[in-house]
Amino acid sequence: MEQAREALKRYFGHEDFRHPQDSIVASILNRKNTLVIMPTGGGKSLCYQLPALLMEGVTLVVSPLIALMKDQVDALQARGIAAGMINSSQGWPEQRSVLGQMRSGALKLVYISPERFRAESFLSSLEGTPIAMLAIDEAHCISQWGHDFRPDYQRIGEALDKIGRPLCTAFTATATPEVREDIVQNLRLEKPEIFVAGFARPNLTFHVRKIERKVDKELRIRKLIERYRTGIIYCATRKSVEAVSAGLKIDSIPHVVYHAGMPASLRESAQNTFVTGQSPVAVATSAFGMGIDRADIRFVCHYEMPGSVEAFYQEAGRAGRDGKAAHCEMLFMYADKRIQEFFIEGANPDISLIRSVYQFVRSRVNKDMEMFLPVDEITEAMPGKINMMAVHTALGHLRKHGYIDRFDVPGKQMKGTKILQAGLHHNAIDLPEADLIEKKRRDDAKLKAIVQMAYARSCRQSWILEYFGESEIKDCGRCDECAKESNARSLSFDELATLQKALSGVARMSQRRSRYEWEPRYGKTRIQQCVLGSKDEKLLRAGLDQLSTYGILKDSGSKFVGLLFNAMEDAGLVELIDGEYPLLGLTEQGARVMYGEIEVLFEWPLTKMAGAKNQKSKQEQTATDTGLYQQLVRLRDRIRRDRGNVPAYTIFPNKVLAQLADLKPENVEAAMNIKGIGPAKAETILPAFLEVIASQNT
Repeated sequence: MEQAREALKRYFGHEDFRHPQDSIVASILNRKNTLVIMPTGGGKSLCYQLPALLMEGVTLVVSPLIALMKDQVDALQARGIAAGMINSSQGWPEQRSVLGQMRSGALKLVYISPERFRAESFLSSLEGTPIAMLAIDEAHCISQWGHDFRPDYQRIGEALDKIGRPLCTAFTATATPEVREDIVQNLRLEKPEIFVAGFARPNLTFHVRKIERKVDKELRIRKLIERYRTGIIYCATRKSVEAVSAGLKIDSIPHVVYHAGMPASLRESAQNTFVTGQSPVAVATSAFGMGIDRADIRFVCHYEMPGSVEAFYQEAGRAGRDGKAAHCEMLFMYADKRIQEFFIEGANPDISLIRSVYQFVRSRVNKDMEMFLPVDEITEAMPGKINMMAVHTALGHLRKHGYIDRFDVPGKQMKGTKILQAGLHHNAIDLPEADLIEKKRRDDAKLKAIVQMAYARSCRQSWILEYFGESEIKDCGRCDECAKESNARSLSFDELATLQKALSGVARMSQRRSRYEWEPRYGKTRIQQCVLGSKDEKLLRAGLDQLSTYGILKDSGSKFVGLLFNAMEDAGLVELIDGEYPLLGLTEQGARVMYGEIEVLFEWPLTKMAGAKNQKSKQEQTATDTGLYQQLVRLRDRIRRDRGNVPAYTIFPNKVLAQLADLKPENVEAAMNIKGIGPAKAETILPAFLEVIASQNT
């Protein structure tokens, strides 16, 4: 480590390591296979670059993007470090030159793309090369359960065997416990050292802004740019990128555009323009990210929800790499969930579609068993309405399992397809169907989690840290939820009944898909008119006065009902679906509250309802110490998620939490005087709540 510190100062200009860089470097220098999960901006690259300088032989670094490789190699060479790269952008003479320098020991680090492992010729060319270490950057791409899975990364484990099993290190910024386990298994690492640096980014502030109309998104983007000036706006689709860019051009706001549909030269130019500070704003899809090493990014805005918490946190983490305060915001419209559902469908074709794609290819091959149709034409020619992404993914599965080969067509920007087993019937295609089903289930769960995060009423950073499996968690005190002075509380019997009536009114005017899925058909105003028993001519002409929920809240008054519907939206029980006319729909959480399956903390409208009985109930149910009450609710949410998202009331109902907050019992015996706390919960669940109460009392 003394040599390591000397090299640190000599090549990188640092007096000492940042925690836990020193422990990671020591592990690698002790020849231990090492997996590192460290936040963006934490200094992952140095953890393998520096040991590479002190070890005999060359270190191969697997990197997913050519632009990222070039940036890293240029930076290393500028420090006087012998580094090179091998990728598809180079001709064979240039690649051969790099291979020769590797064999002679002239290079210490060589960056390679994971696609190189497809070719046996590349692996053979490494024979006789002293390889000190294989370092894998963006290692979450290895796991099929990760948010950015890339099939070529899965070949690395097999490639390790073919090059003699050198020391292996893997690095990523975002990996849940199950993804970490999958990385270790795929690489076949025995007893690796695993470092999980804290995921918390104390300089980042997280906000989720619920948006009703797309025009409100445009207005919010203008405010973010005006306030923070330098940032990235992430969009889910190319179409959204172009729409946002068009709006910024109208206002003469300088920016660059980046998405996968652009020529490589334009993408590289846009990235360089942004990274070098020539443009303050980038509007991009998630393809714009790896290798964005600009320290002064003051905001990251997600124009639409990403497909997972991992993607959100990794992309948001590109802000504030200089350690200064930065703002991360997601513009949340529940309707945007459909975009991610489309992507999930495209990434997870079922076995029948994969076989159908094989059957189609087999029917169109020439005498050499080759077909020359691009994916869009294959999709269009197949019967039925098929997701083009799903066809592309199906071809990938068939290639991975040895049924077809995909090759570049000379002179054309497309790939040809070759059948490898002539005469094989499509029904004989044998794939791990259980894995396909499980991946689809996990992708659905990731999307569900990002929606849950958006609706959560607890600290944003704490919620994210829990998701990644961190144990020591404190509220950040800066996010939109921490800053909010919420009056949300448990509801009385009468209040809950009124809320359920309002939710029933929304459900009755929607089309039911399943128990928890309702397709909206009417706007907020029309639904409110119906539950109030309006005599509006259009409402009567549509026959809505015949519904069972017509007039169900007629005694509550239009002002109260309007406020109640706004509160329902704030609580995530209903959402506006944008379109030609915004429609009001019931969320899954709203459906569960309507059925009485879960309790909800709800900010009851302050406007008086008819009768004093409701006001009396409200006063009786309010906890005296609302601050402690909120802490107990957050603890219950953590326990609930640890137990597989069981209903909150199965831990403790709201009324029990309210009494715990009011009475502040000092021990188990005192707490058991509260109705709803029995011997079993007193032993297993109660102690954690008493610890929170005790910390408040001290």
